[in-house]
Amino acid sequence: MLRWSVHLKGGPKRYFHAALAVGHKLYSFGGYSYDMGQIEVHIFNTMSMRWVKLPPVTTRSGDVPCLRWGHTAVLIQDTIYIWGGVDCTGEYINALHAFDVNTHKWFKPKISGGPVPRARCGHSACALGKVMYIFGGFNGLTGGTNDIYTLNTMTMVWSLINARGSPAPASSCHSATIIKTKMFVFGGQGDHVKDYYHNIRVFDTETNCWLSTPSALHFPEGREGHSAFTYNGELYIFGGHNFFLYKTFDDLWKFNPETFSWMMVKPKGRGLSYWMCRMCCCMVGDRIILFGGYRYTPIPGDVEDLDDGEDDTKVSDLYILDLNPSLKTLCKLAVIRCGLEKLGLPHDIRWELAVMTATEIIKPDRV
Repeated sequence: MLRWSVHLKGGPKRYFHAALAVGHKLYSFGGYSYDMGQIEVHIFNTMSMRWVKLPPVTTRSGDVPCLRWGHTAVLIQDTIYIWGGVDCTGEYINALHAFDVNTHKWFKPKISGGPVPRARCGHSACALGKVMYIFGGFNGLTGGTNDIYTLNTMTMVWSLINARGSPAPASSCHSATIIKTKMFVFGGQGDHVKDYYHNIRVFDTETNCWLSTPSALHFPEGREGHSAFTYNGELYIFGGHNFFLYKTFDDLWKFNPETFSWMMVKPKGRGLSYWMCRMCCCMVGDRIILFGGYRYTPIPGDVEDLDDGEDDTKVSDLYILDLNPSLKTLCKLAVIRCGLEKLGLPHDIRWELAVMTATEIIKPDRV
């Protein structure tokens, strides 16, 4: 029984950012911006339900990446690898940077060899063991691509995969998700305005081959900028946008790789108050945390729809989708929904109810 359990405001306004979960914390890097300088790092603690922003690095060093958007982040052991994206000048990036989650220090890994992928944004990145997979993306000079590169983080050698089979189409802002040893690619936008893809394409990392797959009879509409995650061996996709149809989605779909079939899922509870895309999606235990994103139509009267010089298309909201809510969680939701008296409840329950309904405040502190 899927249920929306938490909606919090006041986090970092970001879209086209990159984020992932490390234990009970979410690390968010960069996002669309016209500013210059080093990349911003925000951390959300899922225990305290609070954001913090890491202070900028004061020493001059090429180890710290510049602010960017459309990049990717993967976690391998205790290191987060940041690759690709576009900076505020419109320059596409192909440099690799690394962030140590224990020390919160940046460093620039030394590449030992192999062909480095050409600069791009809107690509996807997956980690399988100690290998990072880069697929697709867009470069303003050469358009979209459907090549696959790997980076072995043990040897720090790049490789261009000579993939067999019929590849997924060249696209950007798609999703690529690892299930066991296969990479499932969904959605994305091609080089033409009408090119939005809805077919699932599967790449087998053991044979380096794109598999021949059947066509599903019932499937999500083509889109880009959606989120994707796996749970219990199945693939989920949420949200996204289709510019040709001028349609933004708030739907949740589940894909079964065994039967190669889609099913729309409708969680209980109150979810997003508006449709959005290009948000980040991270899994912590049985919970999915969605945050940031881009909204196309401001909501009249919304607290963020203000003439304050801020970009109101950037979303600061954070939502939690509980995939397997406990009885305790269901009871807390009932207390909030029905406005029940809280004074007689245990102190720890009152605190949890408070953080579930509080407005977030970003504090420039270390965590």
